[in-house]
Amino acid sequence: MTFENFRNIPFRLSNLDAIYPACKDMAHKATRLENNGTIIRLKKGMYVASTLASRANISEYLIANHLHGPSYISMHTALRYYSLIPEAVQETISITAGHAKKFTNFLGTFRYIHAQSPYYSIGVTSATEEDTNFLIATKEKALCDLLVFTPNLNLRYKGELTDYIENNLRFDMDEFKSMDVEIIKKCALCSRKKNMLNNLAEIISSYGRNF
Repeated sequence: MTFENFRNIPFRLSNLDAIYPACKDMAHKATRLENNGTIIRLKKGMYVASTLASRANISEYLIANHLHGPSYISMHTALRYYSLIPEAVQETISITAGHAKKFTNFLGTFRYIHAQSPYYSIGVTSATEEDTNFLIATKEKALCDLLVFTPNLNLRYKGELTDYIENNLRFDMDEFKSMDVEIIKKCALCSRKKNMLNNLAEIISSYGRNF
């Protein structure tokens, strides 16, 4: 077995036994592998093989799913993945059913925001990029998450909500025509920002008629 078998899937220290069955000090072996660029440390006890060793491209989205879970990619990160906002994102943001966390490693910063059930489970889907599967919010849920979990954001009126989405987020408003309002309504039912999400659903429902 080689690191090509691991591909770009994060692994634990104990998984190195499959490659080095005779090794007596796996922690020391992992340090040497990290120093020579064979593996990358993601957090204590978790690694990913380098692209050179695995011959597979590293996916920050897949790593985010593994670093802390259960979790899915969302908010600015997901909206950028769907090309709904123009700005590049500086960190990989996920929503988690677990505790809020933040990790910084060689690959960047990974931030996790806690969401309670049943809100957490609404609008989560699987995406594929270069043969790598990962969990990500639908575009509707990603926008809901951004509105719900942005601190001190309370847009009470439809006009100011539309202005925020169009001019602050610079959201691709044409995408409103294809968005699933039912996902947003489900989020509103169990969200602490119910009024704002219901307004969002109404804005999207009327967008095709008014613009």
